[in-house]
Amino acid sequence: MITRRAFLRLVGGSAFAMVSLGAYAVGIEPMLLTHVKRYTLTPPHWPAGLKLRVVALADIHACRPWMTPERIAALAEEANALQPDVIVMLGDYPAGTRIVTGWVNASEWASALSGLKAPLGVFSILGNHDWWEDRSAQAAGAGPTISRKALEAVGIPVLENDVVRLEKDGQGFWIAGLADQIALLPDRAKGRYGLTGLDDLPGTLAKVGDTDPIILLAHEPDIFPKVPRRVSLTLSGHTHGGQVRLFGYSPVVPSAYGNRYAYGHVVENDRNLIVSGGLGFSIAPIRFGVRPEILQIDLG
Repeated sequence: MITRRAFLRLVGGSAFAMVSLGAYAVGIEPMLLTHVKRYTLTPPHWPAGLKLRVVALADIHACRPWMTPERIAALAEEANALQPDVIVMLGDYPAGTRIVTGWVNASEWASALSGLKAPLGVFSILGNHDWWEDRSAQAAGAGPTISRKALEAVGIPVLENDVVRLEKDGQGFWIAGLADQIALLPDRAKGRYGLTGLDDLPGTLAKVGDTDPIILLAHEPDIFPKVPRRVSLTLSGHTHGGQVRLFGYSPVVPSAYGNRYAYGHVVENDRNLIVSGGLGFSIAPIRFGVRPEILQIDLG
C-alpha cells in the first residue's frame, strides 16, 4: 500500500516534471534551440556540374516575445553565414497566434528580413497567414496583401504563380513560386463555403521557357501529389513539423495527408519534397521534438 508521503512525493514529482516540460516546450525549444537542418541531394533532371546551395526560411510568424524584429534580423545573419547561392522564404510572416505580448508590424519584420543577402538573390512566396491576417485582402478576394507590399518595399520579390530564371556557372535553373492554396477564408456572402486557394500550378509551370531544372516553392505541401516529375525539387513549410513530434510522428498536422508530408525529405515516384519545420508557430506557442530550423539544401 502506498503511503501518504510516497503519494505526495509522486504527485510533487509529476507536477515538477509537467512544469519543466512546459517550460521547455514554450521557452527553451522555440526560443533557444534554432538550428540549421542540412540536406544534400541530386534530384531528377538536375544537370551534372551544377552545384547549388539553397537556404530556406519558413513560417517566421513575427510577434513579441517569440519572434521579435531583433531575432528575425539575427536569423537573417545566420542564413547569410551559410554562404547560400540563393535564399528563398516560404511564407507566413505575420503572427499565427493571439498569445503574444505585442504585435510586430509588417514594416518591422520586412526590414529585419531585408538583411538577407545571396549572390543569385532572395525570393519569397506567401502563406495562408499572409492572407488570413489581411482583412482588406479577404474582403477583396485578391491582393496585393500587406505582406507582399512589405516584402517588395524592401526589395524582396514575391512569386505568386510566377517564375524567375537564374544562372550559375553558365547553367540555368528556375525558381517557381505558387500563390497560396488556402488563401481565402469561407465567406457565404461571396459564395465561398470553404477555404479557397489562389494557386495555379499548370499556369505557373507554363511560364518556364526551357528544359532547365525547376525548384518549386509551395507554402502548403499538399500540392505535392499534383507536382509533375518535370519539377526537380519542391520546398514547403506550413506544417511546422506538427510543432509537437515524437518518434517521427506528429499527432496534429495541418494537412489533408496527415504525417505523409508533415516534415522532412519525402521521395515519391522519383519526385523530391522537403518540408521545413519552420521557425515560429501558430495557434499555441509550443514546440516539442521539432526545433526551429533554417534549411540548407546542397544540390548537385
